[in-house]
Amino acid sequence: MAAPQTTAPDRTRGVVATLALTGTVAAIMQTLVTPLIGELPRILDTSPSNASWVITATLLSAAVFVPISGRLGDLFGKRRMLLACCAPLLLGSVICALTSSVLPMIAGRGLQGMGMGVVPLGISLLRDVLPPERLGSAIALVSASMGIGGGLGLPISAAVAQYASWRALFWGAAVLTVAVAVMIRLLVPAPTTRPAGGHFDAVGALGLGAGLVCLLLPVSKGGDWGWTDGTTVGLFAAAVVLLLAWGAWELRLAEPLVDLRVTARPRVLLTNAASVLVGFGMYAQALIVPQLLQLPEATGYGLGQSMLGMGLWMAPSGLMMMVVSPLGGRLSAARGPKFTLVAGALAISAGYGLSMLLIGSTWGVLVVTLVCNAGVGLAYGAMPALIMSAVPLSETASANSFNSLMRSLGTSVSAAVVGVVLAQLTTTVGGRVLPSETGFRVGLLIGCGVALAAAAVAATVPAPPVPVVQEPAAVQQPAAVQQPAVAQQPAGTAPVQDGSPA
Repeated sequence: MAAPQTTAPDRTRGVVATLALTGTVAAIMQTLVTPLIGELPRILDTSPSNASWVITATLLSAAVFVPISGRLGDLFGKRRMLLACCAPLLLGSVICALTSSVLPMIAGRGLQGMGMGVVPLGISLLRDVLPPERLGSAIALVSASMGIGGGLGLPISAAVAQYASWRALFWGAAVLTVAVAVMIRLLVPAPTTRPAGGHFDAVGALGLGAGLVCLLLPVSKGGDWGWTDGTTVGLFAAAVVLLLAWGAWELRLAEPLVDLRVTARPRVLLTNAASVLVGFGMYAQALIVPQLLQLPEATGYGLGQSMLGMGLWMAPSGLMMMVVSPLGGRLSAARGPKFTLVAGALAISAGYGLSMLLIGSTWGVLVVTLVCNAGVGLAYGAMPALIMSAVPLSETASANSFNSLMRSLGTSVSAAVVGVVLAQLTTTVGGRVLPSETGFRVGLLIGCGVALAAAAVAATVPAPPVPVVQEPAAVQQPAAVQQPAVAQQPAGTAPVQDGSPA
């Protein structure tokens, strides 16, 4: 295997900044319509149920295409796939900006979801182009860019939606996408070695896509359809059958879409399991806090903020991730990414614990989101580092994309669980049925418990194998010419690393 290319020191900052901005733009795409949720039925002249597909389409599309883009990045070049992912982001933004009906809007949002593979691709590219001493902090920053984009994108989107045309949101997204593509083209170095190439598993891609749609669709829509409805139960059953068949197919191939033998390694498997739980823990407060901030004060627990006020109160939590990410990189360098992941999960649980005392004021909510997102910043930076230390260089993009999928699975389950809790524990104020204070507290306690479970799982991640260099026996020479024995690696061999970088 060819050694990874390294970038000259004066270009390193440009590469990291470009890839971090790319992840930030992808996160903005996801939160773009959040301020519009209540207005979408009127804007698109459709029912609330149909309008909800504007969000669901992005979730499903991203889940299907992120693993595919990761595998294509390993086969044909990560930089090339980064540029390719910008095309659906741009096209989707333009379609959404131009339309006034629901079906084109759903199609445009689906195209935006197709481009969400830029984050795991960017993280994987760092391993190819950066020197080892810069890798940890760079991975942490690019990983945290999703949270940074979400934190900054929400108030910006709210302000634009409140004081300008909603179409400006999508035109702005299109301009950002073009800027990112130009920066990738100019600042991210082209590879000096050709990608490995190989066979793309089209059958595996179709099978995984079908299985994920059948799994995530009832997870996201089960609250509307009913969890015991025939459609919901049937889709869950189909997901089980399809994913089992997909797994059997992947194990037969020499070049699968996702190498399940690699993902079954304890270091990768447990990191992915922790990623699902961290994704759940991260998203629970992101669902609860905006509602709590915007509920009227007449409820006795709502904080009475406008859409823009809510976004501004939540913005510092995104900036916190940007502040914490380089600290997480240094912590991983000093103590290892496993320690950082455990610390991040514990910080998330501590934030939820503080919420039991502080959710009665806007300043208290701000403290809770700062602590939770500090933990998310630590955890999100550590997970790719753990994954990449356990997989071959030729599989970093697909392995990181699969890890990103696990995080998305956690956020989807979180949305479903929190939605059920808030729908069941309600109160009536002024003739309106609203989530009760008990519902919010139960949702936050569930997030706390899941974050603690993430820390427990992360604590079981095994340490990377330590290369063993055996010292050959000294050759006895005549006393007049005998030299001190020098330990060296036998010629033509290399330390056994189990796919991990030294």
